[in-house]
Amino acid sequence: MPSPAFESHADPTSTLPPHVLKLAALGVQRRYRAHAVLINEGDRGDAIYVVLAGRLRAFVSDSRGREATLSHHGPGEYVGEMSLDGGLRSASVQAVEPTLCAVVTRETVLRHIASEPEFAMGLILRLIRRARLATESARSMALLDVYTRLKVLLEQRAQPQPDGTLVIGRLTHQTIASEIGCSREMVSRLMMDLKRGEYLLDERSTLTILKPLPARW
Repeated sequence: MPSPAFESHADPTSTLPPHVLKLAALGVQRRYRAHAVLINEGDRGDAIYVVLAGRLRAFVSDSRGREATLSHHGPGEYVGEMSLDGGLRSASVQAVEPTLCAVVTRETVLRHIASEPEFAMGLILRLIRRARLATESARSMALLDVYTRLKVLLEQRAQPQPDGTLVIGRLTHQTIASEIGCSREMVSRLMMDLKRGEYLLDERSTLTILKPLPARW
């Protein structure tokens, strides 16, 4: 549900690209609480959501409640464009934190595409990138084992520190599991093994890679 309680004293759009602002101006701004679901997989799509502030997560789930995270989207990005063909939503979208979006109807977006060739080209390139990511994700799931997928995720998220270590913002085991396509229990076992091997230090708010992770486990 939209959240009227979300507040920001600064203009959240001040640093966004002009083409994003132009699209956002065609919609209605709505605010969402953390964990609010904006889009449900399988619903009929009639709008796209332009992120002005905050962060969204796109994911798919099954009847048992298991989830796989597809992507995250921050300010300047938009979600919901896959339903511009009039089809059903291919994934669900949830607010990771309090989020401000401009909601633009499908008809308005289609008119904007027809009148703005630059935006149309940007949309085409975005869909090409999404197809490439989907191919890479399928390749990873099919050809890489769970540990290798975990290693890749940790190394991609890590930020170098002056002492030579790598620091990652707090990630729950469930979040990791949904991103690499395995059970939370499997992630917990692997993380515990890495901590016992003194590869990882798991502190209250951060995860630190103390030395290069092994190629195999």
